Amino acid sequence: LALWLGEPGQVRKEAATADSCKCRGSGSSTPDSDSRSSSGHSGPSTVFSRPAPWPASTVIARQSFPVSSLPAHQVLARKWRPRDFDSLVGQDVVVRALRHALDNNRLHHAYLLTGTRGVGKTTIARIIAKALNCEQGVSSRPCGQCAACTGVDQGRFPDYVEMDAASNRRVEEMTVVLENAAYAPSLGRFKVFVIDEVHMLSAHAFNAMLKTLEEPPPHVVFVLATTDPQKVPVTVLSRCMQFGLRNMSAAAVAGHLETVLQAEGIAFEAPALAAIGRAAAGSMRDALSLLDQAIALGAGRVEEQPVRDMLGAVDDQVVVQLLERLVAGDGAGLVALSDEMGSENAPFGQVLQSLARELQQIALAQVVPALDHPLAAQILPEDVQVFYQAAIHGARDLSLAPDPQTGFLMTLLRMLAFRAAADGPAGARPAGPAPAAGQGAARHPAPSASAMPSASAAPVAAPSGERPGIGRSMLERLPPAIARAAGYTPGSGAGTRPTNAPASGRPPSLRKPPDSASSAAPAPVMAPAAPERPAAPATSAVPEMSATATPAVATPATAASAADAPENRSGSTIAFDGNWPGLVDRLPAGGATLEMLRQSELVSFSGNRFALRVPIRPYAEPALVARAADVLGQWFGQPVQLDVSLGDTSGRDTAAARAHEARRQREADAIESIEADPFVRELIDDFGATIVPDSIKPHEGKPR
Repeated sequence: LALWLGEPGQVRKEAATADSCKCRGSGSSTPDSDSRSSSGHSGPSTVFSRPAPWPASTVIARQSFPVSSLPAHQVLARKWRPRDFDSLVGQDVVVRALRHALDNNRLHHAYLLTGTRGVGKTTIARIIAKALNCEQGVSSRPCGQCAACTGVDQGRFPDYVEMDAASNRRVEEMTVVLENAAYAPSLGRFKVFVIDEVHMLSAHAFNAMLKTLEEPPPHVVFVLATTDPQKVPVTVLSRCMQFGLRNMSAAAVAGHLETVLQAEGIAFEAPALAAIGRAAAGSMRDALSLLDQAIALGAGRVEEQPVRDMLGAVDDQVVVQLLERLVAGDGAGLVALSDEMGSENAPFGQVLQSLARELQQIALAQVVPALDHPLAAQILPEDVQVFYQAAIHGARDLSLAPDPQTGFLMTLLRMLAFRAAADGPAGARPAGPAPAAGQGAARHPAPSASAMPSASAAPVAAPSGERPGIGRSMLERLPPAIARAAGYTPGSGAGTRPTNAPASGRPPSLRKPPDSASSAAPAPVMAPAAPERPAAPATSAVPEMSATATPAVATPATAASAADAPENRSGSTIAFDGNWPGLVDRLPAGGATLEMLRQSELVSFSGNRFALRVPIRPYAEPALVARAADVLGQWFGQPVQLDVSLGDTSGRDTAAARAHEARRQREADAIESIEADPFVRELIDDFGATIVPDSIKPHEGKPR
């Protein structure tokens, strides 16, 4: 009382008088200390006396700040914690199951709630406790006004016990809980024991609770919560009804934040809430904590730019600039933009994640035309997939780089390198459909749709809004360094090379001598254009059910295939016996190209033109058709026109059908051989053995 009446001096004097008669850690004075104090001795009594009380100035400072003047602010994560199932967000399946259990009196004695942080595990446990002990009766909709409901919300209900297993993990603490469970509730109907982070309990503590958890008293309900259910013993899992709480979507989080801000009367911008929803990674508590921080940063407002600065998020325009320079093959521009971002200390990991997210939107727009994207018509689908893989792998490996900017720049250069390897040297791309007969493709710094290409130039990047064409030779697809090593000079024209240069990358002893026909200008190149998109400039569309590609002249890729390839380089008619499956088995192809050829059926053949039928749409993609035409052109030593249409090939004469029939025949021969084996027959006849179906596999390798 004297403390708040302004008499600190008297309090200090009385405290000093009392403490001089007590030893440290003692609750009362002893005769020995009294006698030493009265006789003036200061040895032990001085050493073990309690420290002096606070000085008078400190007591006066405490007096100047009464409790009633402390701020009453409560953080949003606690203020907006759901009080009932109706206000719980994002856990509809769990809520539905618990509602039915409470309303139909089908209660389990132990629940296990699993999920990441901030998804509602403790909140659901409290709602269950209120639903079981509400004075209005057991119901899935507790009143929230009675003494039991308010007591659970405020943490003072005697029959509701929350235990943190991380700090009470020993068997001794668990024994206390189990002994307390044996007694009847003091105020409510049920005793509810909530054990948070239950996976932190020791093995002895888990073993101690097994019997009680399996057959608890009728008035006891256990609610276990954990973020790592894999660490919970299976003996505990089998005794509980388990509910997995899911991460909340960014849209659901942003919608709940909007409701909170409207109730709080705080102005906000929708893009800022969307950014917070993504940054929360499915945790509502994290989102509300970030919202508190955003309100403080914006001085009572939630705006997009301050939130981006707080989260370290990158501007969407930067991602668009990166993609535009990747499409244009502008390596110098990518390096300059990376340096500019490094000077601003940009979060390169988040930039790569935003880049991957934008590429996913482009891929969706390419598949679903209604989802328009300005870059969907300018990037090949293959490039989108390569860029996406490079972005997510680059973000994953960013910590392994010497520094974040170096890892970010190398990821961009990797995208550029793979794009250049697929689309020609120095990032060159064809400008829409190929020119007419007798005309080549031209290389210009700034290409135009009306420019007349020359016969000795290489392809160039397509104008904005056009989808690049396909159908260049394999040499045009090589990186510049590899093309020069193979004797091909980038930019010197498709199919031309120095007279003393080798025709391919094979050793000189395995190469065939060039002839005049192979050194001459190639036949006109006919490359299909991309399907027309609504937002893109008009381009020549590929027929709905067919694709055509004509590659430039190229030589066989391997010495083995060169030995078997027909020597027909001068004439326009290809020497082909009509055995398409046999030809496919000898072609030097691989991957998706080989599978497309194996699944295709030859419809017709005339001159140097093949017409094929494939069973599914992906096999008719222009890029795949172009690669198949390149393989055929290498094999026959002259340009090949390839028409591909969709149709049913089941039961037809394809390489895949022949291989399947041969494999089936080998399996039948193997089964017949096993069944006729004398030892096997003896086992079947004498011991009643049976051959397990599908256990006999033919030997695919060479016979021993």
